[in-house]
Amino acid sequence: MVSGLVVVGADGSASSLAAVEVAAREARSRGAGLRVVHAFVWPALHVPLGPSPLGPPEGGLQNMVDRLVAEAVERARTAAPEVEVGHVVVTGEPLTVLQAQSRAAELVVVGSRGMGGFVGLLVGSTAVHLAAHGRCPVLVVREQPHADGPIVLGVDGSVAGQKAVDFAFAEAALRNAPLVAMHTWTTWNAPMPAPQDPSEPYANPPGALAEEEERLLAEALAGRQERYPGVVVEHRVVHGGTREALIEASRSAQLLVVGARGRGGFAGLLLGSVSQALLHHAHCPVAVVRGAGEHH
Repeated sequence: MVSGLVVVGADGSASSLAAVEVAAREARSRGAGLRVVHAFVWPALHVPLGPSPLGPPEGGLQNMVDRLVAEAVERARTAAPEVEVGHVVVTGEPLTVLQAQSRAAELVVVGSRGMGGFVGLLVGSTAVHLAAHGRCPVLVVREQPHADGPIVLGVDGSVAGQKAVDFAFAEAALRNAPLVAMHTWTTWNAPMPAPQDPSEPYANPPGALAEEEERLLAEALAGRQERYPGVVVEHRVVHGGTREALIEASRSAQLLVVGARGRGGFAGLLLGSVSQALLHHAHCPVAVVRGAGEHH
């Protein structure tokens, strides 16, 4: 029995075909079905879809779309033969179509760049906007992951980031992979803990800030180890920049998981600067998981 649905965007690009393979394996690990979705924008623009009277009968936009969708479906079935694969062509632009599809999905997978990508563009606009607006976790497939590498989770201790923590533990259990929970801090963004003795000045001995950050990481992960006893977790507290540390960790990872916004997010900002930086520069696929309150 198939329970759940993984959606993958397909536009015929090499990036989207790589995403289809990743999505098929994600569906297999979840026992879910896979839906290959193509956003067909041309009908809305009233462009002729059939072959030209002067061209070959197999020409035309409609035949082109049928071929690219068939190729994506075949790629998915080859990657995971046991997965039930369906497909749909929806009139509309990619972001609107995939955002609507995300309402019924447990995961949406897209390539980092599509057919409309400009040379030199590191990540496509659809991937960035979908990570900000999708109604479920969004997995953006970048470079090929290390199959035996860990899952790296960026932890900032925010309430919004708890959904990302849950997703990372579940993903580690599904993949039978170790989990590296990473929290970064500097003396400028770490909260100053109050002294234990109120009579003392508001200052702390050397090492106190690091201890507070280690406590923050432990509290953010609390309760997950009991729910996922088979997941091996490494707590990693790094004194340094968040973007740099997570990008470096992604070099040997099979997946990088982050929340959409962190503690420093401005009200109304849908996708934080760290998440955007990782979508552009990470060395492995990136999963962006929005918090429960961020869907409104």
